[in-house]
Amino acid sequence: MGFGLMDTRVRAHNGDVIVDCAIYRAGHRVAEVEDLAAAVERAKKDGDEFVWIGLYEPSEEELVDVAAGFGLHPLAVEDAVHAHQRPKVERFDDSVFVVLKTLGYDEARSTLLVGEIMLFVGPNFVVTVRHGETSPLADVRHRLETHEEELLAHGPAAVLYAIADAVVDRYVIIADLIEEDLNELEDRVFSPERTHDAELIYKLKREVLEFRRAVMPLGDPLRLLAVGVVPWIAPKAQPFFRDVADHAQRVADQIEQQDKLLTDILHANLAQVGVRQNEDMRRISAWIAIAAVPTMIAGIYGMNFDHMPELHWRYGYLMVLVLMASVCTWLYRAFKRSGWL
Repeated sequence: MGFGLMDTRVRAHNGDVIVDCAIYRAGHRVAEVEDLAAAVERAKKDGDEFVWIGLYEPSEEELVDVAAGFGLHPLAVEDAVHAHQRPKVERFDDSVFVVLKTLGYDEARSTLLVGEIMLFVGPNFVVTVRHGETSPLADVRHRLETHEEELLAHGPAAVLYAIADAVVDRYVIIADLIEEDLNELEDRVFSPERTHDAELIYKLKREVLEFRRAVMPLGDPLRLLAVGVVPWIAPKAQPFFRDVADHAQRVADQIEQQDKLLTDILHANLAQVGVRQNEDMRRISAWIAIAAVPTMIAGIYGMNFDHMPELHWRYGYLMVLVLMASVCTWLYRAFKRSGWL
């Protein structure tokens, strides 16, 4: 029943870090390139073509050739190798470096799966570096090549938009899945059955916190793309990035509400635990009070003095038992009326 949202393709079958490398012209894949140097050279020569290179968790040495070929900034290359970066957009000369957090959600364990996509985007190239298993890149490339050639014809900016849109669309799906788990947890906490939900609440709150770290910093970078910070992103393309930024902001607002609701649920759960403990103590106290009456009477008559009331009366023993039962019954009814039992 798990919903992983995972791309199972990790490395090429030959073990190379280059998952895919292709040349595109007018929205169509015109050539697959196995030689990285040839791809770089071709992309630089022909202004109507661009190359899209997909890498999976490359080492610094493996990224050197790509960095040298496209003139990638060493600081951005270092970030792409080591990962664990905040979502951001950085401009270097005529290229831009974009970091996006990719997310998946395992419903069965209520666990968030986190990965990263780094994009180096220039006028005639896109280099994507993927970390982790939660990635929409394969689906995005396939969709652009088979169903959205008109969008792909706009070049690297279209690839950047399509990837950002796919990442944020997954945010929307995951936010809805977390919402469902949150509703189920809320029903459990306020159900009449006694359940131990503090651990579940804390775990879900941690996942929401991780979700916030991925989504909250993304708003400003997406808005930068929508206002023309990148010169080769045409003005007609800017509304598309603005739409992605709006979706990301909507998810961020939803996460904020979920976090607040989880805090309220946690407080309600703690309050219920306190109320239940109080009820348990009242019940225990009531039964102790009831048990104290026959204990006290039996203790008195167990002292074996000669001169005690009704000691030699024929019905004294029965009278004491009736007295114990009467007092205990009266106490039980009194506690029942007061809600202690």
